[in-house]
Amino acid sequence: MTEVKSGDTVRIHYTGKLTDGSVFDSSEGREPLEFTVGSGQVIEGMDAGLVGMTAGEAKTLDIPADQAYGPSHDEARQTIPREGIPDDIPLEVGTQLQMQAPTGEVLPVTVVEVTEATVTLDANHPLAGKDLIFDIELVSIN
Repeated sequence: MTEVKSGDTVRIHYTGKLTDGSVFDSSEGREPLEFTVGSGQVIEGMDAGLVGMTAGEAKTLDIPADQAYGPSHDEARQTIPREGIPDDIPLEVGTQLQMQAPTGEVLPVTVVEVTEATVTLDANHPLAGKDLIFDIELVSIN
C-alpha cells in the first residue's frame, strides 16, 4: 500500500471542528479537497497528520493553534472612530470587511465590537488562537 509522503497530491474529505465540537468547515456534499502535501496549501498540522496514511484510511487530527492559524495577536485589533466608516457599510459584530494597510495590501478584517463612538476591527484569522480537530478520510494519493 502506498503511504502519503511530502510532495504527493492527495484528495481528502474532512470536517473541521473547534474543541467545543462546533463545526467550522466541512467537505460534506462537495468534491474532496485536493492539495500537495508539504506545499503550504493547508495548515501545518494537516500536512503533518497526513504523512503515512493510506488511501481509504480515516482518522482524527488534534491540531494545536501553533500548527493551525497561529496565535491571536492583540496588535491585529484596531479601534477606530465610527465616523471613519462610511454609513452604507453595515456595522454588526461578525461582519467581514476589507481594509487597506499603509503598504497598499488589502486585509480582511472582522467587526468584533461596535459602540456609539467606535468600531473595533480584528485582522487575525478567525481561527487564530484556536486548537482545531479534523476528522479526515484520505480518498486518494497521486
